[in-house]
Amino acid sequence: MQFTESTVGALVLGAIGLGVIAVVLSVMALSGQRRVREAYRVFSMGHRDDVLTMLQRHIEEVRGLRRDVGGVRSYADELRDLLRSAMSRVGTVRYDAFDDMGGRLSFSTAILDEYGDGVVVTSINGRTETRTYAKAIAQGRSRHNLSDEEVAAIDRAMSQVGRVGGAADRDADVPIRRTGRGEAG
Repeated sequence: MQFTESTVGALVLGAIGLGVIAVVLSVMALSGQRRVREAYRVFSMGHRDDVLTMLQRHIEEVRGLRRDVGGVRSYADELRDLLRSAMSRVGTVRYDAFDDMGGRLSFSTAILDEYGDGVVVTSINGRTETRTYAKAIAQGRSRHNLSDEEVAAIDRAMSQVGRVGGAADRDADVPIRRTGRGEAG
C-alpha cells in the first residue's frame, strides 16, 4: 500500500501533534512529581521512613499533644477555681471624717474576691486619735452596719473586672457626700 503525499503529510502532522502533547504531559507529570517530593520532604521532616511509618509517628504525636492539651485544660480549671477565691477586687474611698479636719486622711478600703466575699477596712482619722474598723463582707453585704463610704468602697471593688488597682481605685479621692455621721462604726 502506498500513501499519497497528502496522507503522509497528515500522518507527519498527527505524529508531531502527538509528540507535542506527549512533551506537555511529561512536563506536567514532572512538575507534579516535584510538588509531591517537596510535600513528602516537608511531611517526613528529613526522615527516610516510608509513608505508613511516618503517618503512624504523626498519629502518636497528635495523641501526645491531645494528652498535653487535656492536662493544660485541667490545670487551667484548677487555677480558675483558685483565683475565684483570691482577693482580686479592691476599692478605696478617701474622705474627711470630720468637718474641721482636711486632707482626706480617713479611708475605707474593700478587699474582695470574685464573689464579693472579703473585708472592708475603715480608718477614721481625728485630731488626737485614729480608729480602725474591719467588717466581714459576704456577697457584697455585711451583717454589720456600713457607712456610706464603706458601701461606696464595696461598690467600687465590685465594679472592677478582677483587676487590683483598676480604674475604680484611680477615682479613690472622689468626695463622698457626708450624711452628718462623724465616724463609721
